[in-house]
Amino acid sequence: MAFSFNFDIPLKTDETNDKANEVDLKCSEVSATVPKKMKDAVEHQPLLDPLSQTENWVPETITIGALPPLLCLNESVFEKTAPEREDSEEILAKTLTQNSDLISGIYEGGLKIWECTYDLLEYIDDEGETFAGKRVLDLGCGAGLLGILALKRGASKVDFQDYNSTVIEQLTVPNVFLNCEDDDENEEKNSSPPCKRKALDATEKLLDRCGFFSGDWNSFLTLLQNKTPSPKFDIIFTSETIYNTDYYSSLHNVFCDLLDENGIVYLATKSHYFGVGGGLHLFEKFVEQKKVFQIRYLKDVEQGLKRHVVSLTFKK
Repeated sequence: MAFSFNFDIPLKTDETNDKANEVDLKCSEVSATVPKKMKDAVEHQPLLDPLSQTENWVPETITIGALPPLLCLNESVFEKTAPEREDSEEILAKTLTQNSDLISGIYEGGLKIWECTYDLLEYIDDEGETFAGKRVLDLGCGAGLLGILALKRGASKVDFQDYNSTVIEQLTVPNVFLNCEDDDENEEKNSSPPCKRKALDATEKLLDRCGFFSGDWNSFLTLLQNKTPSPKFDIIFTSETIYNTDYYSSLHNVFCDLLDENGIVYLATKSHYFGVGGGLHLFEKFVEQKKVFQIRYLKDVEQGLKRHVVSLTFKK
């Protein structure tokens, strides 16, 4: 799958890098390199019948190893039927007219399933990872496949976050319910309430296990920290989110403040994002300067652009 980018990235000189290295690197700091807040975080409350508007859409099945099949709204059909969808951000039209999968500060790529998501799913399959009783955050979730897998494998709560509200409302939420409604129906099949009541009960039960958020990472972090109690996550998934070095500080702050002290971040990424500027080497250097997390390489993929799955855990 080809991806196009619409970024205007200034050239960075050695002098700029030297100045950046002089910054006092601390967890949750407000850094001069952090961009101003771009989109306020919002917590979304799905309808009790979230699939009512998707009956004419076409799901496809993604099968990886021994993982349970995952359903996802078909990307091509999604694009062709874009005018039929609610889109207050107008990102569907902008991505088509600008022929771009990334428009910095406006649309951050959530309508595509990027290659590294499959790499991380394959790693989970190889390791036989289960999520029973875990609280999970799917950060920069897009289609939500990583969080959906965690739900299907017993996670107690999964929160989904993406920059764009349109992505959450028109893609993430429908995908979650496409994948989980059968599970809920199977659990309820021997109960006595009528079918409609059972469907509503199943939906409410699923919503109790999910949270849906949009907005930039700084405001998302503030929103969660204002909750009582502020959540801590056993696992944070994030895939293809380190393409822009301007976002590293806010991403690192989310890890610092929302990860449980014994938790783990699974990060899937390309070695380098051509035309954008970020990549694993630069992010690893950033993390090492912060001296908060230890990075461990878990999986390398050599086909096409070199890709990696790594983990971050707090230094002891």
